Amino acid sequence: MKFLVLISNVPDTTTKIRFVDDNKAFDTTGVQWIINPWDELALTRAVELKEAGGIEKITVANVGESITEATLRKALAVGADDAIRIEAKPKDAFYVATQLAQVAKNYDVVMVGIEASDYNGSAVGGMLAEILGFNSVSAVSGMNIENGQLSLTREIDGGQQKIDVETPVVTIVQKGIAIDPRIPAMRGIMMARKKPLTVVPAVDAEEKTEYISFELPPPKAACKLVDEDNVKELVRLLQEEAKVL
Repeated sequence: MKFLVLISNVPDTTTKIRFVDDNKAFDTTGVQWIINPWDELALTRAVELKEAGGIEKITVANVGESITEATLRKALAVGADDAIRIEAKPKDAFYVATQLAQVAKNYDVVMVGIEASDYNGSAVGGMLAEILGFNSVSAVSGMNIENGQLSLTREIDGGQQKIDVETPVVTIVQKGIAIDPRIPAMRGIMMARKKPLTVVPAVDAEEKTEYISFELPPPKAACKLVDEDNVKELVRLLQEEAKVL
C-alpha cells in the first residue's frame, strides 16, 4: 500500500497571535511553524505500520509556499519517504482540498488530521474524499493492516466501531491514532536532507469563502477573591457577573 499523509503547516501552540492590515491578515513575524498535531500523530502511525511491514511507501504533502518546506523536512526526518509541496498560498478549505486532490489520487490510503490547530475548520478531509470519489472514514482512532486488509477503529457514541475498508480511502484521524508523536532522531534529520521534495504547480481552483477580518477574544477579567465566610457575596458574583447561576 502507498500512504499519503497530509501535513498542515501551523503556528506553534504557544505563539502570540497578532493581526495586521487592519485585522485582515495574520502577522507571521517571528512565528515558529510546526506540523499540525493531528497530522503529526497520523504520520507517526503510518511510520509504525511501515516498520511492521505493511506499507510500501509514505509520502507527505501540503499546500504552501517555500516557508513550509522546513515542516515537510521534519516530516521526512520522522520517517516519510518523500514529500510534495503544491506551490500555492493555502486559502479556504475547498481550495486546499482541490489542490491536494491532484496528488492524492495516486495513493491507496490518504491520512488527514481531523482539523488544523490554526483555523480548526475540520473540512479538508471530507471535501478531498468527495472530490476524489474515494470512500472516507471519519473519527479514526486506530489503524492496522491485517493480511493486506486495512482495519480501522473509529469513535462513535457510547463506544468504538471496528471496520475493514477497501482502498482507496481517505481516513480522517483524531487523537488515539498514535500515543505520542515521534521525535526525529539525528540520523533521520541527516537522511531527510537527501530525500526528494517535489514542488508542483497549483491548479485553477475556486475559493468558496472570504475572510473579512479577524477579532481577538476579549481579555479575561481579573480574578476576584472572596472571603470563605462571605457566601452571599460569592453567590451574588456568580449570579450577576459570572452568570452561571
